[in-house]
Amino acid sequence: MDRGKYHTKVSSLYIAQVKGKHGLDKRENYNKPKSPNAKQPVVPVEKEKMIEEALRQFRMIE
Repeated sequence: MDRGKYHTKVSSLYIAQVKGKHGLDKRENYNKPKSPNAKQPVVPVEKEKMIEEALRQFRMIE
């Protein structure tokens, strides 16, 4: 994702997590861990808000 208004990078995994929270379609591979014991990072609250704002901008959520 482009750095845009907030001048930050956001991983595809974080975007997929927020899209899943809102019931939007996402690619299956973003949520699969590479190994059975792998810990999956959780999107930080501030980045979650930025992603939600972007999804509202594109009218994907209200």
